[in-house]
Amino acid sequence: MKDTDFALTPELLLHAYASGIFPMSEGRDDPEIFWVDPRRRGVMPLDGLHISRSLAKVMRRGAYEATLNTDFAGVVDACADRAETWINAEIRAQYIALHALGHAHSLEIRQGGALIGGVYGVAIGAAFFGESMFSRAANGSKLALVHLVDHLRRCGYTLFDTQFLTDHLASLGAVEISRAAYRAELALALEQPATITRYRLDPSPHSVLQRSTQTS
Repeated sequence: MKDTDFALTPELLLHAYASGIFPMSEGRDDPEIFWVDPRRRGVMPLDGLHISRSLAKVMRRGAYEATLNTDFAGVVDACADRAETWINAEIRAQYIALHALGHAHSLEIRQGGALIGGVYGVAIGAAFFGESMFSRAANGSKLALVHLVDHLRRCGYTLFDTQFLTDHLASLGAVEISRAAYRAELALALEQPATITRYRLDPSPHSVLQRSTQTS
């Protein structure tokens, strides 16, 4: 449903996520914003992450660096840097404002100092709402997602909302649930306290692999 008769604010965004909906635009040059409430919702079970043998091999080589909240705007811009994007100027501005308020977060993957992958989203209670991710090199977004899932699990999160289910996400363990099931999981997560800064991000691929093997 499109709606241009409202001012998008950080407060409105938080209320929308807590209600189970999220905003999108038709494109970077389209000023209109509409709310989305999928009939089927993609979620990443925090104890069901699947790391393929090939990805585990990449992680064991360790030729990359994982960081948290070191370049939020850079991750958002990289996610929007594609032929078609739902991230327009207003959405970009409001998520950066949410980040400044401590409600939006990014996880970055660098190789040789260059940003090669990342993911960002919104956190409320024990729910994390993944917004978008990107790759500028092979496995960039997969590495970001693996490290983010591990960190969310360590910090006490119970729900990782991926909005939609794609083949890319499904290969990592994401599943699709009904709107009713999602709303039930969301309600429980919103009642639980969690903070993404409860622990420092563990950048060690070997530690992440060990914990993922124990929980999957």
